[in-house]
Amino acid sequence: MRHGLEIACGGGSVTVSDLVALGELAERSGWDGVFLEDYLIHHAGDDPPTWDPWLVLAAVAGRTGRVRLGTTVTALPRRRPAKLAREVLTLDHLSGGRAGVAVGVGDPADRGLAAFGETTDLKTRAAMLDEGLDLLLGLLGGQRVTHRGVHYRAEDVTLRPPPVQSPRVPVWVGGSLQARAVLRRAARADGIVPYKLTDTAGWSDLTPDEVADLVAALPARRADGQPFDVAVGGRRRRPDERAEQAYLAQLAAAGATWWLEYVPAGDRAAMRAAVGRGPLR
Repeated sequence: MRHGLEIACGGGSVTVSDLVALGELAERSGWDGVFLEDYLIHHAGDDPPTWDPWLVLAAVAGRTGRVRLGTTVTALPRRRPAKLAREVLTLDHLSGGRAGVAVGVGDPADRGLAAFGETTDLKTRAAMLDEGLDLLLGLLGGQRVTHRGVHYRAEDVTLRPPPVQSPRVPVWVGGSLQARAVLRRAARADGIVPYKLTDTAGWSDLTPDEVADLVAALPARRADGQPFDVAVGGRRRRPDERAEQAYLAQLAAAGATWWLEYVPAGDRAAMRAAVGRGPLR
């Protein structure tokens, strides 16, 4: 199981230069991946500073040589799939084949939807995600694509140059563990970034048994022959490092391929400390 960071791309006092520096520090500290949230307006606070994840990741790509780079997650219904594909392919080449992207319907509470006139209707966003995912998968694989849908069109087009990675840049699907449509979409892609909703805490960490059930319901291999990615996220919350390591070991044994440790928005010192302490292996 690889260990990545899921970093808030805004909020608090963090600057865009701080985020790039955190990406560099992540590689030096032994993390395997850097994944940024994707918001137009960060969800915490009154219009706090918010940064574009793809521009930040491009800068990180130029200053690192090993860590995987991507988002968790990008609300695909808010984006033009062809434009997103061009951005991801460019990052793939800038990074020497270290790029990826995770997509979902978007957080219903995301103020960047209604504030800019985007649809907040879940059924419409789900239809846009289904259609956009098909288009994105083809474009990120260097395929010649023709698509005539309700929301998007593409006429006999191929994005060149082809991706560094073969057969395509990996695409993960994010969403609620309880939503069957998330599993269906993820099975068409290369991985899943699940979360679990609860009535009290809002969300909670997945148990090893839940991960095992999830793995059993998904493909064992991706299109490139690599294991299908199950990227489980959360925060360090066990009473000591031994308990946390035991939990992570159980996730790995259940079939999780990534642990994504969340670094919330805050002051730069706290974020640097969280990244600099490195992963628990």
